[in-house]
Amino acid sequence: MINRRNFLTKAVGTVAATSLGAADVLAGPSGITSQISNAPHKYKLLYAPHFGMFENSAGKDLFDQLKFMADNGFMALEDNGMMGRTVETQKKLGETMAKLGMKMGVFVIDGGDNWKISLTTGKAEFKEKFLKTCREAVEVAKRTNAKWMTIVPGFFERRLPEGIQTANVIDAFRRASDIFEPHNLTMVMEPLSDTPELFLRHSDQSYLICKAVNSSACKILFDMWHMQRNEGQMTRNMDLVWDEIGYFQIGDDPGRNEPTTGEVNYKFLFKHIYDKAKANNQEFILGMEHGNFFKGKEGEQKLIEAYQWSDNF
Repeated sequence: MINRRNFLTKAVGTVAATSLGAADVLAGPSGITSQISNAPHKYKLLYAPHFGMFENSAGKDLFDQLKFMADNGFMALEDNGMMGRTVETQKKLGETMAKLGMKMGVFVIDGGDNWKISLTTGKAEFKEKFLKTCREAVEVAKRTNAKWMTIVPGFFERRLPEGIQTANVIDAFRRASDIFEPHNLTMVMEPLSDTPELFLRHSDQSYLICKAVNSSACKILFDMWHMQRNEGQMTRNMDLVWDEIGYFQIGDDPGRNEPTTGEVNYKFLFKHIYDKAKANNQEFILGMEHGNFFKGKEGEQKLIEAYQWSDNF
């Protein structure tokens, strides 16, 4: 079996040495070789890191981390916990991203007790709590220039037929869409693999719900780590539900870390997404919702190099 890290060292190093000429060449800690440049790397796709991913290199300050991301060519951010930040911080993050030319990816629609709310049950108190949080999310989106927000319907309710649960979720999402549509905002439902007890687990199931909700404000978050674990055949399945996908997330498997550290061929997937989006005049943010396989500053450099290699198609 080919070791991708070793292969990258030889293949990219050879190309760099023969094509860069007088340009300086940097051999990173992973062995992947890249050209030294003061200009940010130009990625073909909009990859969105999260806070903490480059903390060893940029420090703990959120705004220093944002600048580090932009300096390294990452022109989007996702922050699941944005709703828990102060209004002042939200506003400042929105202003800073605008100055850096960065786009805001998803944050989670979170009222503080998401895992206690199951829209599958049809219970009025759950639905009203969800809708209240959706209204709050609109204001957070305005402050941060966000367009996409993650939603999950909760747990499978064993006491109810699956069709009834699906209808309950559709009803809740239709009402939430009425909140988001006037503001041109989109909630993206995420099928998850964390536990079989969760209701939403597959792309076709998500597609059915989106079609029933029938709103530009309700789309699919196609998290490739979860989808690899739940169903595989990712290019086939994303093509089947493509017209309802609003957002992608990344994570190699096993481990849920950066591309090239597991079994998923992200270079192939990124090219597929790029080609299909370009053909349809679309743009997606791809959230880097994963950990760092290697630790410290060197690990953060290796992560950057892995994205540069995977995006080179």
